[in-house]
Amino acid sequence: MSDSGLAGGRIRSFVERIENIEAEIAELNEGKKEIFAEAKGEGFDIKIIKEIIKLRKQDESERDEHETLLDLYMKAMDGAEAVEEAKAA
Repeated sequence: MSDSGLAGGRIRSFVERIENIEAEIAELNEGKKEIFAEAKGEGFDIKIIKEIIKLRKQDESERDEHETLLDLYMKAMDGAEAVEEAKAA
């Protein structure tokens, strides 16, 4: 067998393996959609569930840093708004 035939077989193998994984991912994503639909049907807020999933992926220090920065930015915005209102008065 020539080198191109060998390389072609390896390329085909890689492509087929990736295609199989993509099919599995599509099935898993469909399952995830069904779970979200079920949760929504029971009255749960899907955005909140997605936020919980996102937070659970982070480690505790990463979550704490995110919450600290969010709080800091919100206070900065509120402070800037109060200064603008004072200037307008």
